[in-house]
Amino acid sequence: MFDELPPGKDQLMQWVWADFEPYYEDLAGRWLNQENVTQWLKDWSLISRIDNELYNRLYVATTVNTADEVSRQRFEIYMTQTYTKTQEGEQVLKEKLLESGLQPEGFDLALRNMRAETELFCTANLPLLAQEEVLNTEYDSLIGAQTISWNGTELTLTQMRPLLQETDRSSRERVWRLAMQRRLKDQTALADLWQKLFTLRQQIASNAGYTDYLQYRWRELLRFDYTPEECRQFRRAIEQVVVPAATRIYQRRCRQMQVDSLRPWDLEADPLKREPLRPFDQVNHLVKKVSNIFHRLHPELGAYFDTMQREGLLDLENRKDKAPGGYCTEFAIEHQPFIFANAVGIHNDVVTLIHEGGHAFHVFESAHLPYFQQLKVPMEFAEVASMAMELLSMPYLDESQGGFYTAEEANRARVEQLERAILFWPYMAVVDAFQHWAYTHPQQAAQAEACDKTWAELWDQFMPGEDWSGLEAEKASGWQRKEHIFAEPFYYIEYGLAQLGAVLVWENALHDQAAAVDAYRRALSLGATCSLPDLYRAAGALLTFEANTLKRVVELMEMKIEEFTEQS
Repeated sequence: MFDELPPGKDQLMQWVWADFEPYYEDLAGRWLNQENVTQWLKDWSLISRIDNELYNRLYVATTVNTADEVSRQRFEIYMTQTYTKTQEGEQVLKEKLLESGLQPEGFDLALRNMRAETELFCTANLPLLAQEEVLNTEYDSLIGAQTISWNGTELTLTQMRPLLQETDRSSRERVWRLAMQRRLKDQTALADLWQKLFTLRQQIASNAGYTDYLQYRWRELLRFDYTPEECRQFRRAIEQVVVPAATRIYQRRCRQMQVDSLRPWDLEADPLKREPLRPFDQVNHLVKKVSNIFHRLHPELGAYFDTMQREGLLDLENRKDKAPGGYCTEFAIEHQPFIFANAVGIHNDVVTLIHEGGHAFHVFESAHLPYFQQLKVPMEFAEVASMAMELLSMPYLDESQGGFYTAEEANRARVEQLERAILFWPYMAVVDAFQHWAYTHPQQAAQAEACDKTWAELWDQFMPGEDWSGLEAEKASGWQRKEHIFAEPFYYIEYGLAQLGAVLVWENALHDQAAAVDAYRRALSLGATCSLPDLYRAAGALLTFEANTLKRVVELMEMKIEEFTEQS
């Protein structure tokens, strides 16, 4: 019966549990032995891919148009009626394989993960997990609907971002305050949504037998290679090493802008009052030049990206009622990645597409692995794939390389990118520390006022270079503007660890670009067949939480910033 699979895309979108059920029953009913386990795993992988692609296609439909009630309802129906059943079916098959005692080749890590997932599984949680997914779409809907009127035109808040790069300070302040006023209108709605999600997650943890959600989520994220204490160690290293470097960047910017302190509306503009970088005015120009960059980096990477363009796997332009942010997901049946973004013509859009391109390359490079379970790459390394791609692509930003900028502008973009990378680590520490506080202080964190207070304290600790005086309410509500806090709890430390790994890959590239790219591709091709530390090593990097390595890479970044500044 598996020979009739997979269904076409249009047919797939109509699938419900009744379509999945016979395949799960067939797999559950087979007798497993050494001779047939390979075919059994391939069949299981196929039905898992189908379920995964159905989920992803339905989710994509809710993000490309958050006002599409039909797509929203179809997603909710899947989550409440089909998802719970397929997850039960998956659990039966995991238990069947584990009980068999069989050790399929290349499946060691997958078996380890299955043991953890089996221990975590709780039938009572399935409808709660489905409810959590549905609530997460409410965040996208709230943010996606935020617009303001600017000079008689309705603009999304994302479309306002280029205005924050203008040279006139008073104009930037007016833009920033208008955008913030609109965000604060949803403060109560977001607080209510947070309370629902927060309460739901406590129940999910309790049902699974955990005393707090942090312990539950650590297991759910399959974090075998580091602990919450090592996250604290990494935050301490950031405070010791990176906060002083970030402060130096802020102080230099103050001198260049000739201001006493940096206000929130000063952070996007060029400090020397040069006109903003405007790398493209149409999305097709963005796509063409990013394709050039990937081809320069490696012909195979360029070919991957061209396949995405040719097959309609890019949705990049910003518009009203589109979910915020950017992501790359996978249509697992054909091993096809899909990139979602909100481009408005600024350099960050270039970086975002290159970043998501790194995730897409992970899909292509690991497509040879036979089993779906071998593709569950730890996010700490998945983000190395994307963040390293940002840095590996930097030499090709020049027009002479097919990129976007003059030589001077390209160096300016490189300075901006490296400075943003340094400034990111303290912000990451704020988000990570906030989440650790929230889920270990559930009675306090259920209240928005306590969240405001803690966020403001963490902001002052890690972000001393920004002046929010007189904007205390705006600063304190910053946790509501971080999607991960609502939709992906504890998923942010990955970015900090991955950025360290990415800079180590880039350090190798400064000595031998071709060898670094080859190592990067080999590591991506491993999928999830080896441990997280081994994936880092395969890419030429290191998974570490200590201050010495962080200090060395920050010094390298500051040295290159000085070099690029002299050339810009």
